[in-house]
Amino acid sequence: MAWTEDRVEILSKLWAEGLSASQIAKQLGGVTRNAVIGKVHRLGLSGRAKPSRPVKRAPRPAATRTRAATPAAPRMPRRAPPAPAPIPLEAKQLPDGKYATILTITEHMCKWPIGDPSTSEFRFCGRGTDKADPYCKAHSQLAYQPARRRGQPAKALGQRKYRALR
Repeated sequence: MAWTEDRVEILSKLWAEGLSASQIAKQLGGVTRNAVIGKVHRLGLSGRAKPSRPVKRAPRPAATRTRAATPAAPRMPRRAPPAPAPIPLEAKQLPDGKYATILTITEHMCKWPIGDPSTSEFRFCGRGTDKADPYCKAHSQLAYQPARRRGQPAKALGQRKYRALR
């Protein structure tokens, strides 16, 4: 179906009256709503009258009276459970009176770092280790913690109970 001059005039008139593209398509017959929209766009028709059906607005809800808010009691911040006391460990002094450094540490020495790496006092524990473990027994307890089941809280060091293997 081609757009004739008569159909274009009718389209322009109905568009100016405020009919929707669907309503215009029904009156013209043989065209779709999208064809009407495309032709209106190509013709550059813009100004429209009020829509054929007035838009109904929802009624405003009645104003409600609000009470003055009472201030809630101030919340006290929750305190974290106390952390287990750190195990005081001194670095082992080497025979020459120095502590293990990155240059003096060997395979069977504890490699637990002590101090701030950016200072000259930084050193390693240096105690003896079992087999090829990187840490002494005390530092291994700090470094490695056994896996726990989901939902169970972690227990403080030294208070763990282990299940017997069957």
